[in-house]
Amino acid sequence: MANTAQARKRARQAVKRREHNVGLRSKLRTAIKYVRKSIETGDKAAAKKAFDESVSIVDSIADKGIIHKNKAARNKSRLSAAIKSMA
Repeated sequence: MANTAQARKRARQAVKRREHNVGLRSKLRTAIKYVRKSIETGDKAAAKKAFDESVSIVDSIADKGIIHKNKAARNKSRLSAAIKSMA
């Protein structure tokens, strides 16, 4: 347990920050799942629209440091390749 006032405050801040980051990470995962579901349905136009919306979410979360920029790039690349390979 934290012994100093500063350590107690940092512990409180860490809890708040974690809750905020968990929400953002959930938003990211939801955006990616939405694109994957659009790809599975086979509608290329809907998948492309969902992808365009998810790119800004992925980029903003990477900019905030919630995920690494390379992970963001990897997610976008894989989703884009999946959309391009659609019939």
